[in-house]
Amino acid sequence: MKFRTPLFIVKLLHFEYWSWWFFYLPLAPYFLWYALRERSLKFFSLVNPSMELGGLIGESKIDILDSISPQFKPKTIFFTQKQAVIDEVLPHLAKNKLDYPIVIKPNVGERGNSVEKITNTSELKKYLAQNQGDFIIQEYIDYKIELGVMYYRFPNDAGGRVTSITMKKFLTVVGNGKSSIVELLDQNTRARFQLERLKQKMPAKLLEIPAENEEILIEPIGNHCRGTEFINRNDLIKDDIHAVFDKISSTIDGFYYGRFDLKVQDFENLYTGNNIKVMELNGVASEPAHIYDANYRLINAYKDILYHWRLMIKIYRQNKAKKLV
Repeated sequence: MKFRTPLFIVKLLHFEYWSWWFFYLPLAPYFLWYALRERSLKFFSLVNPSMELGGLIGESKIDILDSISPQFKPKTIFFTQKQAVIDEVLPHLAKNKLDYPIVIKPNVGERGNSVEKITNTSELKKYLAQNQGDFIIQEYIDYKIELGVMYYRFPNDAGGRVTSITMKKFLTVVGNGKSSIVELLDQNTRARFQLERLKQKMPAKLLEIPAENEEILIEPIGNHCRGTEFINRNDLIKDDIHAVFDKISSTIDGFYYGRFDLKVQDFENLYTGNNIKVMELNGVASEPAHIYDANYRLINAYKDILYHWRLMIKIYRQNKAKKLV
């Protein structure tokens, strides 16, 4: 039997698997220093004045999405908790010409929690019965490329800059004609972290045996916590891209710093602004997600985090000078 490194050792040696609080613990003194110097523990809330706490936590996804031009986002419908019944939801889907598959997610939520791809009415009914709170439903965009793009603009400047691009590689398996999906997942270290969750979510699916070279998408939601691999694509940052994200963010009043989670049809469109669909926009809680590339060094990750914190401080000071407090 082939030896496999225990998952707790993998987690210890690879910071991409660390819990967020453990990863940020060494940076806590820097945050406290910034807060003392600015005489405010909530200085970050002024970085994006249009978002709750600057987008740290608790911001409404629909409020942010509503400020983005329809050209740059999928069809999106907002529902209150009172509308979380199938007879209420289905007419809205029909009215907006939204067919399955769709994506459903909480209006307030973090790190991919309760985000699901829904393929039929039965799945939708089950989701509505199991989840509470306001939610949104989005058109499923089947573009193959999903990216996280960090962007900032100083309030005193006309244009901003893209500082980080992360490509997301979804959790998949490739069949050999002999092994079941669960056996194939068990051979992949990244997938092993997801096995228990997947066994509960899709027990029958995991027993299927894919044909040789057949690729099976296991997790359609591009979140690191759900097995997605983050790949550093900062090589894509070129002069043309800054203007594209200036245009996307131009309609979002009070937004200066954050990460666009988007899909794009191909990389050429990334520089022309065509066929880009923003699923979410996150504020000051955003990370330059390229740091979670498996080949990225921890010291460089911390340097990149601190660089982005310094950008936020400068944005805060310029907004404060405009008397936005």
